[in-house]
Amino acid sequence: MQAFYLNQLPWLDAPFTRFVNERLSGHSAHAQLVSIEQGYGGHILAREMAEAAMCTQLTPVGACGQCKSCLLFKAGTHPDCHVIKADGTQIKVDQIRDLCQKLTVTAQQGGQRVAIIQNSEQFNLASANALLKTLEEPGNNILIILQTDVPSRLLATIKSRCQQVAYLKPNKQQVLDWLNQFQLLPPAPEGQKTHDVTWCLGMMGGPLKLAESLENEHYHKLLTFRQDWAKSIQSGHLSGSLIKVSEQQIVDALNVLYLYLRQYVLKSKKIDPLATSNIIGLSSKVAQMCQRLTTMASINAPALCQDYILEFRQLIHLK
Repeated sequence: MQAFYLNQLPWLDAPFTRFVNERLSGHSAHAQLVSIEQGYGGHILAREMAEAAMCTQLTPVGACGQCKSCLLFKAGTHPDCHVIKADGTQIKVDQIRDLCQKLTVTAQQGGQRVAIIQNSEQFNLASANALLKTLEEPGNNILIILQTDVPSRLLATIKSRCQQVAYLKPNKQQVLDWLNQFQLLPPAPEGQKTHDVTWCLGMMGGPLKLAESLENEHYHKLLTFRQDWAKSIQSGHLSGSLIKVSEQQIVDALNVLYLYLRQYVLKSKKIDPLATSNIIGLSSKVAQMCQRLTTMASINAPALCQDYILEFRQLIHLK
C-alpha cells in the first residue's frame, strides 16, 4: 500500500506551519493535542511535529533531515523519543507511569524529550490521571503530543492542559482531486465526469483510509453492497452479494446500509416528517447492531439483512 508523507496532505500544511513557527519563536506549548483522525493523517502530523521538535537545525519548513537527531529519528532509534500506543484495547496505567519516568531522565542527546501518544482516546481513567501530573508540571525541554481520533472521549482536564492543533477538513471535491492526483479513482460511470467515491468517506474514516480501500479492492466490495441494497429494497428480496453475506462481511454490509438510509433521507423530497423520523430511527438501529455484532457469537447474516429490507419497505410504503 502507498505510504503518504506530510507534504502530500495539503490540509495539514497550516497546522504544521503554525507549530514550526511557534518552535522557531520559542513560544511552543509543552503539550499538543492533535485532534485529527489517523484517516486524515493525524499520526503523520504528530510524527512530523516530533521530528521538528527534536531537530537541532530546524528550518521554516520543518526538520532539516540531516542533523544527528533527525538521522536517529528517521532510523527509529532516537533515545529521547517515546511512542505510546494501546496495549490491546487500552492505554494502560503502567505504560504511562513508565513514560513519565523516562521523561524525567536527562535527554541523552542533550535536547528535547518527546512523547507521542497515539489514539489517546484509548486512555482508561487510571492512565489518564497518571499523565495529568506530567501535563501540569512537565519540566524543561519536554514535549507531549497526544493524537486522538475521538477527542470527546478525553478527560476535560487533559484537553485543558494541551494546545489544540486545529485544521480544516478537506471537502469532498478536494478529496476527489487528491485521490485523482495519485491515480486512485476508478473509471467514471457513463455520463459522469468522475466516480464519486466520497459517499463512504465518513465510514472509511478519512481520505487515507479511503485511498487504502481503493488500492486493496475493499472499496469495490462496499460499492457492490451499496448497489445490492438498492436492488434488494426495490424488489423486496435479497440480491447479489447480500444473498450469501457472511458473518465476516455483515458489519461492512450494515455500515453501507446505514449510509444508504441516511443519504435516502437527505435526497428524498417525497417522504413525510414521520417517515423521515422513522427512517432515521432505523438507521440508528442498524448502527447499534453493528456495535453489538462485535460481541455476538454467531448471526444469520442474510436473515438479518432481509429483516431490515422489509422494515425499510414498510416505512416508505413499498409492498
